[in-house]
Amino acid sequence: MALPPTTQLTERLTERGKDIAVVLAVTAIVVGGTFWSMRGKSETFGQAALGWALIAVGCGALYFRRRWPVAVALVTLAVCVVYYPLSVYDGLVMVTFVVALYTAAAEGRFAAAVALGIGVMLMIVYGEMRQAPGRREVDDASFMMLAGWLLSILVLARAQRTRAAYLEEVRARALAAEREQEARAQQSATEERLRIAREVHDVLGHSISLINVQSSAALYKLGKKRTAADPAVALAGAEEALEAVKSTSKDALRELRSTLGMLREAGEAAPTAPASGLAQLPELAERARSAGLDVRIATQGTARELPPPLDLAAYRIVQESLTNVTRHAQATAATITLDYGTDGLRLRIEDDGLGAPDGIGRGSGIRGMAERAKAFGGELTTENTADGFRVMARLPFTTTDTAQGAQ
Repeated sequence: MALPPTTQLTERLTERGKDIAVVLAVTAIVVGGTFWSMRGKSETFGQAALGWALIAVGCGALYFRRRWPVAVALVTLAVCVVYYPLSVYDGLVMVTFVVALYTAAAEGRFAAAVALGIGVMLMIVYGEMRQAPGRREVDDASFMMLAGWLLSILVLARAQRTRAAYLEEVRARALAAEREQEARAQQSATEERLRIAREVHDVLGHSISLINVQSSAALYKLGKKRTAADPAVALAGAEEALEAVKSTSKDALRELRSTLGMLREAGEAAPTAPASGLAQLPELAERARSAGLDVRIATQGTARELPPPLDLAAYRIVQESLTNVTRHAQATAATITLDYGTDGLRLRIEDDGLGAPDGIGRGSGIRGMAERAKAFGGELTTENTADGFRVMARLPFTTTDTAQGAQ
């Protein structure tokens, strides 16, 4: 996950502040140590000028130690190689090389840092070998102490590098977990939107189709009133159709409120109407009959109570099938068969209409029914018959958590 520009700028300023602080601290140590070593000693102006220039170069190079760790270590080493043979004071310029060596190892250039440390020790040995017999610039104790210090610096830098790598890995895992959590939340939100859209489509598509048929019947009967021998009979038929429209619209509003119930604000009362399921199948069939479709319900096997998500899915498949029959099939009768088997529920909805041109339904309603069946590990098929069109669905009784959540 990329950091915001303001955060990146803040981090860069913080890192620069740390670099400046290190340069100032090392400079104070080196300058203070140099002044301390000047007691009782003197050197020429040229030696002093060159010495202070080398101190400035060594300390200033530390500002770039994290950008070019090996190069800065080489620069500070070169400063030390030139400074100590020429200067009388023998100040603490070595501190700049120690800091640069530590940084090189801590920034992952461990092999180069080890090579530089070994190189320093070899140069000291070479320098001592060139001294006159009996003269030593670095005695054995100092030599061993310097070797121990360099080894300690390398080990400490290695440990710091390992710790930094561990913290970076922990941070990367946290970011990956956060991204995964966001992706899951987004996926859940998308699935929930699709579920709500499917529910709204099934509720409104079915009810509006019935309302359209029923209102058309009412208008037709009102038109027949003008030419009918008994206008009262025509008015009674129109009144019956309008009552059906009223009942259908009321049921549609009830189901819509139930479908959108999860969007209620905190503290809002939940709907008291029962949730849709196969128990409401007779009411669904009655609404379809009011639109002129003769609907029959047949049950095979022993009826059993279904889990609410499975019960709702079965109801929606039947509802969408009757919607398609009412809108497209031009059928006069439909049969709904519920077959309760040992392992699942099988639905069969047949009509005596025109059927599909190629025997396969291609509308969004058919796809929605197929998705519902698939969510429970079942399947849905459609086909033309000799008398009309058939929809068959198989819904296993054993459902998964995914199917529970999908409904």
